[in-house]
Amino acid sequence: MMRAWGLRTAMVLVLALAGCAAPPPPAPVTPAPATPVPRAPVVSYEPAAWSALPGWRTDELAAAWPAFLASCKALRSRPQWSAPCAQALAVPAGPRAIREYFERHFQPWRIVRNDAAGRADQGLITGYFEPLLKGSRHPSARYTAPLYSPPPDLLTVDLSSLYPELAGKRVRGRLQGSTVVPYYTRAQLAQDPALKGREIIWIDNALDAFMLEVQGSGKVQLPDGSMIRVEYADQNGHPYHSIGRYLVSRGALTVQQATMPGIRAWLEAHPERLEEVLDANPSVVFFKEAPLGDPGVGPRGAQGVALTAGRSIAVDPVYVPLGTPVFLSTMLPPGAGGKPLQRLVMAQDTGGAIAGAPRADFFFGTGAGAARLAGQMREQGALWVLWPKDAPLPRQ
Repeated sequence: MMRAWGLRTAMVLVLALAGCAAPPPPAPVTPAPATPVPRAPVVSYEPAAWSALPGWRTDELAAAWPAFLASCKALRSRPQWSAPCAQALAVPAGPRAIREYFERHFQPWRIVRNDAAGRADQGLITGYFEPLLKGSRHPSARYTAPLYSPPPDLLTVDLSSLYPELAGKRVRGRLQGSTVVPYYTRAQLAQDPALKGREIIWIDNALDAFMLEVQGSGKVQLPDGSMIRVEYADQNGHPYHSIGRYLVSRGALTVQQATMPGIRAWLEAHPERLEEVLDANPSVVFFKEAPLGDPGVGPRGAQGVALTAGRSIAVDPVYVPLGTPVFLSTMLPPGAGGKPLQRLVMAQDTGGAIAGAPRADFFFGTGAGAARLAGQMREQGALWVLWPKDAPLPRQ
């Protein structure tokens, strides 16, 4: 009230003085040009005919069917999925019956992004794999790179309890006195006393341990020949920054050289800069030990089901809900012949570097061969979500 009264009094005085003396005419003012505000990307879904999906008629759909049924086990309690998942149980295991099932119960929707650059119906398709590393439960001169379980001082704040419109958004941090502050970055991690004793295992190569964080899960062979599996448990809340992009920005590599083999070769030639390069990514992933189970079965993705080599992808679940069948059209990397990659895949995982749409990370499998292909994979591609007919679209 006091601010409003003062403003009105000042206006009365100005008007009174204006009646006593005429002020000089104001100098012309040229308005500054308005700074254009970048248009935020908008993701939309455009209906498509099945005939518009390149390779739909020739894809070996039976290879994707077990992955779809696994997703259905996690989805069948949701209203839009209960009917199609129940009907899937009666489908004979053959490509023709599977194709007819999808065409009867689903509608393809092409994912399109609109931003300041215009309309984009393709996006980046990368690859990932399940590493197979060597490690020990005890540190030594050989095993020096620890993987940690989530520390007890890591806080997770669910923002939806304060702001419902931010449902699904969480902030991670730690308490400093009575204030929540950002959690330690990778470079600061050694300062955290709460990490002591949280080591699950030590890996024999720091870059391999780092890449295990990027992949999210992996197998580790112990000195006695036994094997364990570690899986993503949590993250320190800092955004993922690409070390390849860091090396390009420093002039160490060209964009074409910044593949995983190129990065590895450069770091082997410059071991004194390893810590600097790894610290360029402030994000840290914490792990949990998981049952190995069948060694031939892939790791569990974010949906909670085992990933299938060549049929699972990681996505941004804001735009492609986990469990959704997706048709992918892109190219294989040069190491796999550079041939078209056109097939039905399942959105069963997420990743810190997988943001926006259309965008996907293709799961190549486990081991050195999968690592080689995943490290080369950086192609443009198109995505169609196959969504139950008459169900509301994601984000609609």
